[in-house]
Amino acid sequence: MEKNKKVKINHIFMNYHSLSSETEALKDVNFSLEEGEFISIVGPSGCGKSTLLNILCGLLAPSSGSVYIDDELMSSVSKKIGYMFQKDHLFQWLSVMDNIKLGLKIQHKVNEENLNFIYLLLKNYNLWEFRNHHPNELSGGMRQRVALIRTLALKPELLLLDEPFSSLDYQSRLTVSDEISTIIKKENKTAIMVTHDISEAIAMSDRVIVLSKRPAEIKCEVKLNFPPQSSSCIKRRDDPLFRVYFNSIWKELDLIDN
Repeated sequence: MEKNKKVKINHIFMNYHSLSSETEALKDVNFSLEEGEFISIVGPSGCGKSTLLNILCGLLAPSSGSVYIDDELMSSVSKKIGYMFQKDHLFQWLSVMDNIKLGLKIQHKVNEENLNFIYLLLKNYNLWEFRNHHPNELSGGMRQRVALIRTLALKPELLLLDEPFSSLDYQSRLTVSDEISTIIKKENKTAIMVTHDISEAIAMSDRVIVLSKRPAEIKCEVKLNFPPQSSSCIKRRDDPLFRVYFNSIWKELDLIDN
């Protein structure tokens, strides 16, 4: 194992079998993340991005390869990993507070320390006054913040985000992606996001990994080096480098399609 790597994905292959054939979904996917790093994965539709996330969180076993967090081999669903889905999956009959505490209740971890951590997150990210509201009383963006805090309440080592803003309208996506990115960075969480939106990937990430068409392998990695004054998602979109990165990634995806 390499030192100073929070997460390491080693030579992941994934093949699906049927009675008549074998489909190769992932081919030698190999990358690593440092602690606190945020990467996005983009690629053509159907290339295996969500399959890769399901392997990383332990829902699927790869045909070969391995995933390590802090040098520990992940062989099944792990409490070290938090998953943020496309939809918030909040229970309408529960309050914001009860929704956030649900994971802790399941793991029998509702204690003073963890409750104080939840209270701090709610106050820091402007949801404290809505703690007794129900999901249908919140905007889409607020619901996504609640979903993220519910995930953070379990103190995961790695966050996986699967198209987390796809259910929002364009204007809300811009605002919420900025909010979620800010929260993840302030909490110093290591994160991997799958998205079809190149702009979203560039605005939020430290690095973008481009996957080829199926069988998916890493076609290229783009390191994003924005100046300090372009630290937020909104400011990144106004930076001249944004267009440079966008064109570079778009060219790679266009070559894939062709």
